[in-house]
Amino acid sequence: MLILKDKPEDFIVEEIALNGKILQIDTNISASDLGVSELDNGDYLVFVMQKRNWNTSQALRRIARYLSKGKKSFSFAGTKDRKAVTTQLCSIYKADIDKLKAMKIKDIKINGAFYYNKPVKLGDLLGNRFRIILRGEHKPVSDQIEQYGRFPNFFGEQRFGFRDNNVKIGLELLRGNIKEAVILYLTDTSNELNKLAIEARERLRREMDFKKALEYFPKYLKYERSVIEYLSRYENYANAFRRLPRQLLLMFIHSVDSYIFNRELQLRIEQGISRMENDLYTKPDFYGFPSRELSKDYDESSFVMMPLIGYNTELNSIEKQILEELSIDKESFKVKHMPELNAKGSYRAAYAPYKNLYIKDSKDIIEVGFEIPAGSYATTLLRYKGLEYKEVKELESN
Repeated sequence: MLILKDKPEDFIVEEIALNGKILQIDTNISASDLGVSELDNGDYLVFVMQKRNWNTSQALRRIARYLSKGKKSFSFAGTKDRKAVTTQLCSIYKADIDKLKAMKIKDIKINGAFYYNKPVKLGDLLGNRFRIILRGEHKPVSDQIEQYGRFPNFFGEQRFGFRDNNVKIGLELLRGNIKEAVILYLTDTSNELNKLAIEARERLRREMDFKKALEYFPKYLKYERSVIEYLSRYENYANAFRRLPRQLLLMFIHSVDSYIFNRELQLRIEQGISRMENDLYTKPDFYGFPSRELSKDYDESSFVMMPLIGYNTELNSIEKQILEELSIDKESFKVKHMPELNAKGSYRAAYAPYKNLYIKDSKDIIEVGFEIPAGSYATTLLRYKGLEYKEVKELESN
């Protein structure tokens, strides 16, 4: 069996900026490289962050401490894997460029910085270029492959959480069962790897004593402890959940969307359905990736756009069937007691393009490289190309 992410250098991710510029590892990037003009009096310091073995939020929090800035002053184009070497575009409000460039934090580098009049926003990227090493014994892999093509755009397993329980929690939220969602988050031991965490979660489920739980819950479970601390004083489960970052709470809702998308796409493939009522379409952009302009017009170059369901989605017959199986409806995406998690709905390409694909095979290593759009999963493409693997899992301790 092939092994993925044996070490960070086995998974290199370089962001592709909106103008098609690839933010290459160990390469300085200027404003002109990104097709914009540097502004000496700009309020925002835009920079390219290169990191190794950090997740995006942790790396930015560390930089924020160094610059004496709040974490909310930062923004970024897209999140990146932790066990990897990655580059990504970020910005910070009113920071000292010389201090940032002089920063020395282990496994974090700044590959260029400049002032601009707008912050980097989530989604300000075309996609990512991957260079991946898979290690282990394997059958020979042909290097005679199509460099360009499309693959089923399934969400990867990462979307469903480290403990693989985001969907269960999200469904309870959508059903209006806030207390059940919170208890699941705190006590579910599905796929939990840490023995102390398993014992703590199981004990809390048995005793339901939140004050006592603060004495034995592992310190590294900071988010869980924050929720428990609130519940030790107040019996308000919605407000307790609000102690978590909103982006984390939204991930519970988005994971349900992702599950429904994957299920619908699988059913379409099995039933040979390429297009359905209520589908929308988009044309390739200059880079060959799906553009952001949706329409009802279709031709052979179009990407079929399937919905990520929300309360405004016009449902087709498959989607109605799946929602019924899950005991929710589209109105469920107006989240009871937590309206800040309401989901209007959006669209995602059913099949994503890949380009510049290569595979280099040797005795104990396969090297794979390609470019795919933002939001598409490298791991999905690997499996589509027949490269089955086992990912090295690590205990979460941050």
